[in-house]
Parts: sequence; C-alpha cells; structure tokens
Amino acid sequence: MTMQDWFQQQWQTKTLAHLLLVPMSWLFQAITAIRRFLYRIHILRSYRLAVPVIVVGNITVGGTGKTPLVIYLAEQLKQAGYTPGIISRGYGGSQTGQVFADSKAEHMGDEPVLMAKRTSCPVWVNPDRVAAGQALLLAHPTCDVIISDDGLQHLRLQRDVEIVLVNTPALGNQCLLPAGPLRESITRLASVHYIVNSGEQALPISGLPPPYLMRLHGDVFQSLTDDGQTQAATFFKDKRICAVAAIGHPERFFRALSALGLTFERKVFPDHHAFKLQDFVDVLTYSILMTEKDAVKCQALSLTDAWYLPVSAEIVATDAPPLSAAVIATLTHTQ
Repeated sequence: MTMQDWFQQQWQTKTLAHLLLVPMSWLFQAITAIRRFLYRIHILRSYRLAVPVIVVGNITVGGTGKTPLVIYLAEQLKQAGYTPGIISRGYGGSQTGQVFADSKAEHMGDEPVLMAKRTSCPVWVNPDRVAAGQALLLAHPTCDVIISDDGLQHLRLQRDVEIVLVNTPALGNQCLLPAGPLRESITRLASVHYIVNSGEQALPISGLPPPYLMRLHGDVFQSLTDDGQTQAATFFKDKRICAVAAIGHPERFFRALSALGLTFERKVFPDHHAFKLQDFVDVLTYSILMTEKDAVKCQALSLTDAWYLPVSAEIVATDAPPLSAAVIATLTHTQ
C-alpha cells in the first residue's frame, strides 16, 4: 500500500492516526485563514485578468471530475458565442506554455492535453495561474473568458465565478489536511457561486443551496491507435478484459464498465501515473480498457488491443436554472 492509499483509507474514518494528526490540521487551518486574510486586506496582492475568469475547483484532495466539467463549460460557452481559453497547473508535466492536442502528456500534463484535444480551445499551463492567463491572452487576444482548471485556492488570481465540485466519498471524515482530505473547511462552500455534486450520493451538508448534479455518460470505446475505430461495449463481452486506471478515484471508472455489463480484471496506478510498456506486459493478451485521460499517456506505447472510453458531462439542475445559463448570466452581470 502506498502512502497515498494509506491516507485515503485513514481519511474515510476517524482513527487513532486521525487523532494524532488533528493538531497539524489546526495548524493548517490557521495558516490558510491567515493567508486568506492577508489577501483580503491586500498585503498579499491578487491580480485581475483582462477578461472574466471562471474557476472550477474543489475543497478536497483528489479527483472530483473537474476535467469533464471544464470541457462541458467550454463547449457551452462556445455555443453561446464566447471564445474561451483554459488555464491549468499542468500537474504531472515538466514544461509550461501552450498545450496542443498532440502535445506530450509528460511535458504538459495529461489533463491539459485531454482538454486541448476535446475542446479545440487554447490551453495554457503554468503553476502560476496569473502568468498562464496573461500569456494565453497575449497569444490569443480574441479570447473573452478564461476557465481555470482547479485553482480555487490560488488566490493570486481574481475570479468572477467559482464552481466547486464535491461528492460524499471525497469529503471522507470532513477534516482538514492532514487529518482529513479537505483543503478548505466545508464552510467555504457557502461563499462560492455554484456547487456541483459529482457523486451518486446526496451530500451530507445542510444549509446550502441545492447543488447541481453531474453525471458522466459514455458507452462507445475508441481504439488507442489513430485508426479511429470504435466499438460498443457488447464487442468486449466475450473477451478477456483488463481495466486500467490511473485517476483520482478509479472505482468510478470500474463502476461505469460494470454498468455496461463488462467483467474484467483491474490494474490501478497512482493518479497521473506516467505509463510505460512494462506496466502492461502481463496483460498484453487482454483487451485493455482505460479512461480517456489515461489514453493520452499511452498513445505512443504501441498497444494493439487497447481502448479508451470517452465520457461527456451532463449537468442536472435541481430547482435552479441550467448551470451554463446561470454562469453566462453571472458573466453578463459582471461585464
């Protein structure tokens, strides 16, 4: 078991290890509160870009579905006549700058490459989100709105809309790091514009507006090679299958495959894992199924029977306008 797996396990309950880590959580909370206060009174400086900024983030460690939501928002904004650009930290990459659909994931990060491929929007990576936004706007002056993939805690970048994804498993024991998985207190949700529940369970939180619900849909697999071949799930039902996942919460992917009626063996790797051919030597005789995010890292591995499952986000409103309409209304009001 890796250290990451151990923490994920501890964060689901309150154990002796949790109690020992609580004092460190108090320190973490004090540091984040002081930092936020210093930005509020302008001792630490924040910067506004020349166009509105939408931040898609979370208050927890690990994946909650930000990338599908960023892709959804970019598509919706384009349909509404906007010209969006996307900025990202580029986690797992080694370089900064513009990302293209054929960029290498090890250089720019797997999620930015996927977003560039799916949206055809300009994508720029830099841990400094302000620098990323400024560089993107300089290179693409027609861009009129920026979507920040993650960056809720990146307070140097001023924002016009905050959207937070959250789900019950990700909240775990609802404690701050390192005793729990929270980057910020649950009370932070009261100050964001929109909350999106990316899980299957109702959120264990009261006193907040009803969250939007995000569901991921996809049932057609695409070949990892560049031949454009696609297959329905029924194509794999009589095959030996190995499902591979290197994402924040791999069980979500495995549940999706099970829902399609597939039976499979599993191989789990850490989130953002840099795949090598050696990772597959024991399953080369299988049909290998993976997420689209993992596929961008495996394109050059010459796997002959490997497939990925593209998914698209559906956002369901509960007693509220559609999310895209609400975001556009907020942008219009800001402008």
